[in-house]
This record gives sequence, structure tokens and C-alpha cells, in this order.
Amino acid sequence: MSDNKPTQAEVQKTKQFSTIWLVPLVAVAIGIWMLIQFVGSKGPTVTLTLKTAEGIEVGKTEIKSLNVKVGVITSVKLSDDYTYITATAQMNKDAARMLKEDTLFWVVKPRIGKEGISGLDTLLSGAYLELQPGRAEKEKLDFTVLETPPVAPPDAKGLRIVLTHREAGKLSITDPVLYEGFTVGRVEKVSFDPATKKANYQLFIFQPYDSLIRKHTKFWLSSGVDLQMSAEGFNLKIGSVESLITGGVSFRVPKGAEPGEQVTKQQARFKLYSNFKQVRERVFDQYLEYVMMFDESVRGLNVGAPVEYRGIRIGTVKKVPLHLPSKEQGFSTKQIPVLVRIELGRVYKNIDAADLQALKHSLSNEFAKGLRATLKTGSFLTGALFIDTEVYEKADRYPIKHYDQYDIFPTQAGGFAEIQKQVTTLLDKFNDLPLEETLGSLNNSLIASQKTLRSAQSVADSLNSILEQKDTKAIPADVRKSLQDIQTTLNGFGPDAAPYQNLEQAIARFENVLAELEPVLRQLNEKPNSLIFSSEQAKDPVPAAKGQE
Repeated sequence: MSDNKPTQAEVQKTKQFSTIWLVPLVAVAIGIWMLIQFVGSKGPTVTLTLKTAEGIEVGKTEIKSLNVKVGVITSVKLSDDYTYITATAQMNKDAARMLKEDTLFWVVKPRIGKEGISGLDTLLSGAYLELQPGRAEKEKLDFTVLETPPVAPPDAKGLRIVLTHREAGKLSITDPVLYEGFTVGRVEKVSFDPATKKANYQLFIFQPYDSLIRKHTKFWLSSGVDLQMSAEGFNLKIGSVESLITGGVSFRVPKGAEPGEQVTKQQARFKLYSNFKQVRERVFDQYLEYVMMFDESVRGLNVGAPVEYRGIRIGTVKKVPLHLPSKEQGFSTKQIPVLVRIELGRVYKNIDAADLQALKHSLSNEFAKGLRATLKTGSFLTGALFIDTEVYEKADRYPIKHYDQYDIFPTQAGGFAEIQKQVTTLLDKFNDLPLEETLGSLNNSLIASQKTLRSAQSVADSLNSILEQKDTKAIPADVRKSLQDIQTTLNGFGPDAAPYQNLEQAIARFENVLAELEPVLRQLNEKPNSLIFSSEQAKDPVPAAKGQE
């Protein structure tokens, strides 16, 4: 046996890296790189408040700006009090610079509005949110989504003004702003201030029409159809087609008023009038108040009726009546007080406060000359009255009087009251006539007439008795015989009588003779010597040619 020992193997550790581990390492690196890219491209998260989540889907509803995707809705939930919707949107990194205080969001979906149909492309793609980038310095991440698209962007060139009115609901967003019937702007916002209890309407006037806004510019509601009925009759005005459907607001500087400087301040405030009639009344803020005492009925005289002087309006009726009679006077008082205003701006063109005293002094002089006010019918169709003033030379002298704290404008009965007065005077004169004596004389005349008629009857009876006598009756027979003889004589000369027929035959024969003599007379007229010489004449000889003799 061999004593050789088995050989023991030596184990040696080797350091070797397997390439298989490169695959997970690369995957991890790619994941880390994608995560970094995602975090780096991820923009801010914004919170949006909406009234309803109609058309909004989580993960699908996009936020776009100029049709470029800048974000997506990531969550939608109800508010704690269930009155609105809160949506969270993840914005792109590039959209961060768009989120400012004046940034606007609104839902784009199919709409049928005053300006037509919009958003039809969302019927297939679904609704989305439109973002209008802001220009302000301060950033913002909480926004309220508008129900309708904005009229103009915050940086649009134009003028924003605010109109105030005591009632809400007069205007709606996108209603037109009209100047002489042309649309120059839109209603941008509508709100109500509980503190002042007035509605605020924000308008945007596009450039270059913003230069039309002046210090004394007046704004009023313009409906499509404006029908007014007054003492002057019917007044119908029709606006543009758009205002006919939706209404709107109109503006301009009233005629005769100073326009003032141009308004350039944003959010300047103006008053909104209900109609242009109120605008015209406000132009005449300087006036004199008088009381007119009328003896006749004032039915048909309404507040706002004109006070005119020879067809030119100089004032307005303010209250009819001023107040009821006092308890001491009772309802038996004969005069009804009416408060009127003589408006300075209707009398003088260029006015100031000092002109009021000059106008009052002038009217006092005119009262002394016979200036009086009368009621007249402005429209027979409506029965409306107005007050007309005129100078009456024969008017009674009227001393200056007062009614409460107002001066009295002297009046004079006119119109139907004057006619009624004349009729009453005529009836009084008729009552003063001596009717009994007149009737007595009339009876005597009738008795005398009856005697005359009886005498005439007696004469007629005598005449009838004469005509009934035999000799009187023979007279008509002789007259008739004479007429018959005359008729017989005239019949002898008629067409059927023999003399007439003989004469007619003789005339016919005479006409035949003349017809036969007519050729002879024509021949004698043309050739008087035809009775002596023959009518044919020899022809002149024609010399023959040589060799033809």
C-alpha cells in the first residue's frame, strides 16, 4: 500500500462584479430621473370655486390658455355648507407666471347667448376651463370661476366706469353700452351694495370711444321700445335690434349742457337714470317754484305736464294738487292749488345762480303787464291738460300774493271753463229778457193773423163761386178750339203734308240737273273756247330722217 496522502484543494476567494446587476441599477436611475423631471415640471396647485361641477371630470377636464393645455383638474368636492364646489387643479410649471391677482377662469361649454352660439367644439372634447393670464404683481392661488367669459381682459385698452342705481336687475352682464345707437362697450359686472342699498353696474368702454365719457355725461336705461303718452301725444322710440331683445344703457351729454373735461380715471362713478326723461329733468336743476290757483277742474293735469309760453316750454308741473284744503276751508273752496317750477335753463341759455333772481324780477314785471296761466287741452285723445301762459292786456290787476311759502303765479280761466262762463252769461241775459210781454205781443199777432186768414178764405170762396158760373166755364172751351186750329195749321207744314213732299221732290230734281251740268261747267272752266273750236288739236310735224321720206 502506498502511503501517499490525498491532495487537499486550496480555496481562494475572487472579487468579481456581475453585469446582471446593471439592469436594476439603470432602471432605478431612470426612475429617479423621471421623478426629478416630474417634480421639476410640476407647477403650483390652485383652488377653484365653482357654483356647479357640471361638465367637470377629475383627471380629464383640462385648463387651457389660448387653446394650450396649462393644467388639469385633480379633485372636485362639495363645500362644507353644500353651497358651492371646490376643485383642485394641478398647473404646469410654465403656468405659474400666469397666476396673478387679476387672473380669470371660466368654464368653456356650449352656450346660446345674446351674441350667438359659442363653445360648439366642446360637444366632442368636453368642457374645459379657460385661463386668462393676469398682469398684476402679486401672485394668487385661489380663484372664483366666472359663469360667463369676461367682456374684456384686465389690460384691455379702454375705460371702466361704475353706474349706481337704486334698483337691481336693471342690467345684465354683456348688455350693450350705446352711444347714439352704436355699441361702444359692454356691462362687465353686476353687484349690489347692502350698505348703500344701491346696485352697481361696471361698464367697460372700448378705446377710442372712452374719449366720449365726460364729466357731465349722463347714463340712462335704454329699452328696445319706449312708448310715452303725455299732453303732447304719443312718443314712440325704437332702439337697436340688440337693445330690443336685451335692453342696455345709453349715454351722452345733454344738449345745451357743458360737457366738461374728459374722464380718464378708472372706476369713476356715475348715476344711472331710469330713462332719458329723467335726464332732461335733471338738466334744469335751477328753478323757481310758484303756486297756481285754478277755479276749474284739474282732472287730466298730471305731474310732469309742461308749462308753456306761446308753445315754448318754460317749466314743469310738480304736484297736483299741492295739498288738500284745510279743515276750516272744507271742500267748498273754489280754487285748487298746483305747484309748478319755472326752470331757468329753459328760459336762458347760459345760466348761473344769479340769474334766478333776475328771472323772478322779470316774472313780477310780467305779472303786472298781464301775464296769466290757463289750463288747455294737450290731447283730445287722452284728455291730458297742460298749462299755457300768455299776456292778457285786459287782465285784472293782480297784487303779489303768497300761498304758504310759495309765491302765486296769477291765473285766468281758459278753455272749456271760459266757454262755460260765456254760456252762463248768455243764459243770464236770456233770463233777463221780458218774456211775458213778448209772449203777449206774440198772441196778439197770432189773433191778427187768424183774422187775415179768415178774410183770405172768404175771398177764395167768392172766387170759386165765380168760376162755377156758366159763362166762366165757356171761356176754356173757346181757348181749346183756338189751340186745335193752330195745331191743324202747323200739321200742314209737317213731313207728311203734301206741300212738304212736293218741295222735297223739286229739290231732288234740281240736284240731278246740277249733277248733269257739272261736266259742262268744268269743261268751260278749263277751255272757254271749246264751244267754238274742237277740243282736239293737231300734233306738231316730226321731220323724218334721211332715206325715210
